[in-house]
Amino acid sequence: MADKVFRGTVILPDRMIENGYVLVGDGLVQSVGSGALPEGEKHGGADFLVFPGAIDAQVHSRSQLGQEDFVWSTRSAAAGGVTTIVDMPYDDNCLIATAERFRTKVREAGAQARVDFALYATIDPDEGAARVDELVDAGAAAFKFSTFGTHPKRFPRIPPHILYACFCAVGKRGLIAGIHNENDEMVRAYIADVEAKGITDYTAHGLSRPPISEALATAEVFELGAGAGCPVHIVHSSIGRGYELAASYRAQGHGATIEACVHYLMLDEENDVRRLGGKAKINPPLRPRHEVEALWHHLAAGNVTIVSTDHVSWSEDRKTDPNMLKNASGIPGLEALYALLLKGLDERKLPFTHAARLLSHNPAALFRIGHVKGALAVGRDADIVLMRRDSYRYSAAANGNNFVSWSPYDGIALPFRAIETYVRGSCVAADGRVVAEPGQGRFVSPVHVG
Repeated sequence: MADKVFRGTVILPDRMIENGYVLVGDGLVQSVGSGALPEGEKHGGADFLVFPGAIDAQVHSRSQLGQEDFVWSTRSAAAGGVTTIVDMPYDDNCLIATAERFRTKVREAGAQARVDFALYATIDPDEGAARVDELVDAGAAAFKFSTFGTHPKRFPRIPPHILYACFCAVGKRGLIAGIHNENDEMVRAYIADVEAKGITDYTAHGLSRPPISEALATAEVFELGAGAGCPVHIVHSSIGRGYELAASYRAQGHGATIEACVHYLMLDEENDVRRLGGKAKINPPLRPRHEVEALWHHLAAGNVTIVSTDHVSWSEDRKTDPNMLKNASGIPGLEALYALLLKGLDERKLPFTHAARLLSHNPAALFRIGHVKGALAVGRDADIVLMRRDSYRYSAAANGNNFVSWSPYDGIALPFRAIETYVRGSCVAADGRVVAEPGQGRFVSPVHVG
């Protein structure tokens, strides 16, 4: 039974419907149209934009033990129009590399989540591909691997021969292999060089992880995927060359997708890293402005598959060391994701259809959850965000929806605001206030094709 009507300019991946509406009933989209409104409780209006809820493809809810967790990450998500998060498997003190650990995380996250969630799985390098099938059967949406060893147990490097075996196993089950793409040997050599030279300022991080270390890892894993018959997804590319490589492998018929974290589209080294220091330390690093513009060129050309946050809420003491290399890597961004992308599109006069595609449609397809998520289409979950042009200065601490009170986006002018967010037809946030309770979110798993 229809119960809500969302009206405004409806944004779809391929077109915008002026004077449009989305009719919702029983938590699902019932129809999408324009003109005379059907019966139902009215939301939005002529000056509203009706977007599909975002799927943030890269969230670290449990990277710091005893800190953020799903109760807070999904609160930030709801406030900003993110209706599904895909959480990474590198939980502090618990690598999600067995079906038992995976199911425990599903249960624990389900008790906390305010929006829906899917989960990455990974492997223990000592076990190789042995548990891939059990993790697929447990409901993993994708597998995450790293070519760089951040930590031998929590975030290990997977060497090429094990990657290849895992890619073969994952490819047979129809899922993607997501890759943290930095060449381990090169990064370690450059870190040693930076330390030997005594460089500790904001330039140290970029110097320790130059673009070639990222490009080399990207080329390696795409070639491994091509050989294994597995679709490979680069989870963060900060350089234009990465998108060129992905496009070339796709042109050859291989599954090669690539992700632009929103910070690579909005922040740069010479301005923002200089200003923020450790609060702008991210792996791979923020790059000079010319690389930022290269990424926007690739986005406009259709070479970017999805946009995400790589969200992690490190406590402030782990982001403020004067020695750049000693800070933790990663930044929070869930609450600002949608508004930041719209800001960039608006400034470059690019159509908002990019947002519907990069934040919703493409992530749903990538994680094999398009049967329920990713579109304002009949029969899909009614995950809807009402946005309106209403300029404001972002503050992570302003409304209490974020675990940490700092953000690299603090003070940035955002031209659009998320007014209401709905998950499966139910309001989870309105006017900056999150109304969803922990436990309202649901676990979403793929329809496996293998």
